[in-house]
Amino acid sequence: VSYMVGKDRIIFATKEDHETPSSAELVADDPDDPYEEQGLILPNGDINWNCPCLGGMASGPCGEQFKSAFSCFHYSTEEIKGSDCVDQFRAMQECMQKYPDLYPQEDDNEEKEKSSKDLEAAPVEASAAKEEKGSS
Repeated sequence: VSYMVGKDRIIFATKEDHETPSSAELVADDPDDPYEEQGLILPNGDINWNCPCLGGMASGPCGEQFKSAFSCFHYSTEEIKGSDCVDQFRAMQECMQKYPDLYPQEDDNEEKEKSSKDLEAAPVEASAAKEEKGSS
């Protein structure tokens, strides 16, 4: 279950979501925490599923599909990295399409198109304004 508050999305986690480790909680610094200050890839080459950089993609209803696709890509040895992972990425995409509130896609594209159209229109309006000034 999720809902919007302003530009922020509030998501309620299920029991299953909480069974997956998360670094989203604010906790005191633990010098023994192996995930503390780690990036996406741990020193041993493993994927740090707790990395905030993943934006919570590793948990939620499509977490397993995401992990499968991302792992496949990360460990891919194909000449075109990840070319052997099409099935995993397709499964992830199909899962995400079932949860448009959690994984918005069309909205992002529409906003990008709108902003690029605005950028295209701006120079035309500016040059038209210059011509008007020059003719008077």
